[in-house]
Amino acid sequence: MARTPESVGMSTSRLDRIHRSMQAHVDSGRFVGISVGLARRGEVVFEAEYGQRDREASLPMTPDTIFRIYSMTKPVVSTALMLLFEESRLRLTDPVALYLPAFAATKVQAPDGTLVDQQRLMQVRDLLMHTSGLTYDFFADYPVAQQYRDARLMNDPTRSLAEVIDALAAIPLAFQPGSRWHYGLGIDVAARLVEVISGQSLGTFMQERLFDPLKMSDTAFGVPASKRNRLAAMYGHPDIFGPDETLMRIFTSDAMGAYARRDVDDTYPTDAPDTFVRGGIGLFSTRSDYMRFARMLANNGELDGARVMSRKTLELMHANHLAPELRPWELGGLPNPGWGFGLGSRVLMDVAEMAGAGSAGEFGWAGAAKTYYWVDPREQLTGVFMTQCMAGLEMPEQDLRTLAYQAIID
Repeated sequence: MARTPESVGMSTSRLDRIHRSMQAHVDSGRFVGISVGLARRGEVVFEAEYGQRDREASLPMTPDTIFRIYSMTKPVVSTALMLLFEESRLRLTDPVALYLPAFAATKVQAPDGTLVDQQRLMQVRDLLMHTSGLTYDFFADYPVAQQYRDARLMNDPTRSLAEVIDALAAIPLAFQPGSRWHYGLGIDVAARLVEVISGQSLGTFMQERLFDPLKMSDTAFGVPASKRNRLAAMYGHPDIFGPDETLMRIFTSDAMGAYARRDVDDTYPTDAPDTFVRGGIGLFSTRSDYMRFARMLANNGELDGARVMSRKTLELMHANHLAPELRPWELGGLPNPGWGFGLGSRVLMDVAEMAGAGSAGEFGWAGAAKTYYWVDPREQLTGVFMTQCMAGLEMPEQDLRTLAYQAIID
């Protein structure tokens, strides 16, 4: 922790406003427990927990609570792939088929339902930018999503990453690579590239190259039995990765507005770290562990004397890579004005269009269970928000952002 928040240009009294806001979200009953952290100029300035990690067992939220971070896995896996990039073991413009030959034969399903060839082969950068032609099974805007559901790409943790990606390559792409932004399984394919190019399992590679150097001792593709008492329970809407679930079905069902406890062990198991290894989801982490990852990104690739990657690689990752005609990108049908997209994370381009506090160049991402992080290089500000509320529409993480920025006093 910083000596005082004031020593890094933040106000203690203004940071204290976070307590009222986060506690109000817990008191509303929509969030059982919340954990938050902020850092500026390399110093942690605020950490706090609210509510419980397990309501039924009356267990409090604690600094070492472990969370399923869902899509906040993506920035970590994207960073892993870029470690291979900066060793010159791949190029961003390489065809994915150079490393995974099955994707050379993958067709594209045209709007009329016919199958056509890829106009240009999917590239490595398409995977990280979400311009690959891949989608998710819970989206209804492309017919191939039903084939994803039939193949159980998202809810069969007994299959290895290699087996899932092999099955994915046999399904047509939803659109021509590079022609639009669409959230999908691209970073799962990127995860498989890490394995093929490095010759190691994804879990082993990230343990050696990221988690050990950064001292992220509670981050992995599973939770050992000795730590499971620290795992936060899941609440909220039905499991988005459950068989045959779609966003439309969840948000129009009787379950809308329900904040019941949910068992997600079938789709996000704690005890299968050797098989349930993915790129877009799968990691477990703590607020403090993920803060160490985010602080490394904010500190140009280094933390506490451990150099993970170069400043120039991070600048490349967190530049906007989307052409103007692909913006604003939409997620679940909702446009995101002011945002571009880099290699694995959103990138803020226009603060006024975004209509919230922030700085151009800020980057970050979120997870399906309402986990969230951001890094603001201009202000040297980092924030992490953790809870376990599946597919909720409320946005306490945005309240945290607002309250973090209003506390800057220099």
